[in-house]
Amino acid sequence: MAATGSEKQGANGVKSFYVSTPIYYVNDAPHLGHAYTTVAGDVLTRWHRQRGEKVWYLTGTDEHGQKIMRTAEANDVTPQAWCDKLVEEAWKPLWEHLNIANDDFIRTTQKRHTDRVQEFVQDLYDKDEIYKGGYEGPYCVGCEEYKLPGDLIEAEDGTKLCAVHKKPVEILKEENYFFKLSEYGPKLLEFYEANPGFIQPESARNEVVNFVKQGLEDLSISRSTFDWGVPVPWDEKHVIYVWIDALLNYATAVGYNENPAKFDETFPANVHLIGKDILRFHAVIWPAMLMAQGLPVPGRVAANGWLMVGGEKMSKSNLTGIKPQDLTSHFGVDAYRWYFLRAIAFGQDGSFSWEDFSARYTSELANDYGNLASRVAAMVGKYFDGALPASTADGDAEKAIHEGLAKAVATADAKIGEELDFQGGILAIFDFVKQVNGYITEQEPWKVAKDDSPEGKARLATILYTAAESLRAVAVLLNPIMPETSQALWESLGAEASLGTLASQPVQSSATWGQLPAGATVTKGAVLFPRLEEPKKD
Repeated sequence: MAATGSEKQGANGVKSFYVSTPIYYVNDAPHLGHAYTTVAGDVLTRWHRQRGEKVWYLTGTDEHGQKIMRTAEANDVTPQAWCDKLVEEAWKPLWEHLNIANDDFIRTTQKRHTDRVQEFVQDLYDKDEIYKGGYEGPYCVGCEEYKLPGDLIEAEDGTKLCAVHKKPVEILKEENYFFKLSEYGPKLLEFYEANPGFIQPESARNEVVNFVKQGLEDLSISRSTFDWGVPVPWDEKHVIYVWIDALLNYATAVGYNENPAKFDETFPANVHLIGKDILRFHAVIWPAMLMAQGLPVPGRVAANGWLMVGGEKMSKSNLTGIKPQDLTSHFGVDAYRWYFLRAIAFGQDGSFSWEDFSARYTSELANDYGNLASRVAAMVGKYFDGALPASTADGDAEKAIHEGLAKAVATADAKIGEELDFQGGILAIFDFVKQVNGYITEQEPWKVAKDDSPEGKARLATILYTAAESLRAVAVLLNPIMPETSQALWESLGAEASLGTLASQPVQSSATWGQLPAGATVTKGAVLFPRLEEPKKD
């Protein structure tokens, strides 16, 4: 049985928690769907970093294939020039704008990748896993994939269309080299049975299992009708099929056949985050390739759903026309990172609307969270001249807050760190925020402040310390999701000098009560989530 990413350990006993996004086609600029997957991976890896784990986060671009070649030709430039322009002017700047903390950015036109791809394929050829043949069938350039009859739909005029892109397929006939994928059906089914969590969500797992049970065909792994790709090393009239080339980025980026120590401590990925439209490549072809090469299989392939635009549209009519910057310029980057993971259950299709984003921003970020931070800082400033008082009069109300925090931390850690249930983790954190708001409403510190007795002052100090310490914990929990506002809150609580940097605060230990020291200087900074001015309608 093949080892998985969760089982394998590096030579030094510490394997990196390795997460990847798909590598994205550079036929156009990135849109909301690309950013959704990349932000999810960033949140997941930031969360594991704050657990104190060694982490590796990979993203990048897929730059070979017929689709890229045709796009470049349409723009009257070479494929390489087109890729260079899109990567440097669109893709990398967006990830920087969205605070994506990736450890590497792989491009499939880089020599560190292309050389290793040729070596991998040559090894399979030498092992008699690849043979020469011919193929004729319907091909979708958008998917870069030969289609099976069940993958096609029929237009009103009888034209066969790709079910994903709703565009006519091309009938191609060419000489190819084939990988003996059909031989790996039983091995894959055995692997799925032994590793039920390998494919998520459950609906995706069922789809793949049923597909493999129907029987696999051998896979064409070369193309001979165009030359924009990695040459087949033993026959340079062919280029390696773009999906074989692309999947290997997960190995080449971490030192396959080049840096054994790096490869050993990183590969395979613990989690491949993908869109559901590329599920079969990652859950069938990729593990079969690794089995053929005697390499361990990834720990998990997690397929997110599709983002759809609903409600009132902005100035564009469909999802691909909406740039992430259209939203971040209005709502801010942190709110953008939060919204899609909060509003849509990861693994399911979800509908985006401007109205929903605006409503959630106002209700949960501005009113529940931002207003809580402002109120607490203002009261510490008003009643204690900005010096956080000590808590000396804890009672049942404070005990409930302590227990609520412990529950929120445990739930969020399990949901985000293990289950990839980002929505469930965020809801647990914001349930605690609501609990702290309710605590302040019930305790009425503005009324307690009128009691000048020692007991009254002690009670007021305890209420405000409890609220501030709760916010300290919330800043830690939300840091992987909203790093800029979490840092601002952290500094306003005076935590920087006394506790060290926010990024060094382990998420699990945020449940430990009393880390914010009495005497810390609490300042009321800028509003975390300012009131939005709605744009004028077109």
